Amino acid sequence: MLLAIDVGNTNSVIALFDGDNNVAQWRTATSMSRTADEYAVWLSQLMGLAGLKLDDVNECIISNVVPQSLFHFRNLSRRYFNTEPFVITASNIPGVEVRIPKPSEAGADRLVNAVGAFTVHGGPLAIIDSGTATNFDIVGADGGFEGGIIAPGINLSMQALHDAAARLPRIAIEKPAKVIGTDTVGAMQSGVFWGYVSLIEGLIDRIKEEYPTPLKVVATGGVAALFEGVTDKIDIFDADLTIRGLLEIHKRAAAKAKP
Repeated sequence: MLLAIDVGNTNSVIALFDGDNNVAQWRTATSMSRTADEYAVWLSQLMGLAGLKLDDVNECIISNVVPQSLFHFRNLSRRYFNTEPFVITASNIPGVEVRIPKPSEAGADRLVNAVGAFTVHGGPLAIIDSGTATNFDIVGADGGFEGGIIAPGINLSMQALHDAAARLPRIAIEKPAKVIGTDTVGAMQSGVFWGYVSLIEGLIDRIKEEYPTPLKVVATGGVAALFEGVTDKIDIFDADLTIRGLLEIHKRAAAKAKP
């Protein structure tokens, strides 16, 4: 079986594939200090609950944007699965042209999303990935990565309000009952929630004005579901984009490696 690991700045998603079948998927907080042995204990417990065991894994692929965590995930694969993991970089994804001046600056998560989205939805596309940062990435008609936009994520903005303003509380992000807040919590929720909806709508409009052909807009990421039903600028919500991209890259790499 294939273990697909997506290491994000805030959370990491780990999925287990038997062929094309996603048999299990888990999410954990990303940690720069958790060791390979600790990950193995955590993973063995979850796999056991699903009727699986560590010995079932014989392949591993990793998308990582936290350099300090990569050492531990590499060791997890080598020590417990007896396999060298395929670690995504801008230069080793089969069939994807990275069309920016410095391809190494394209984050692994952005490239994996590009593959996952193009595989299912075709192109050209604009992908909105709402996580620690909010990424807007452009995928060409042939699946090439053409650049994009990076903005602070909605949770990061809410945290900044709380940290920088002594009298603003820490609150949950949710759609407020009305736009004009009549208390502090309501005003904060409206500013962050509707502010991000406006950010999405405004940037998508500007992207479409600049891009020479029509684009489908696909949303993914940990908080993308917040915006479902509140804007008509997003055509498709696809929560499994990144994990699907990892599976597709693994299949391409395996096909390329065959003699």
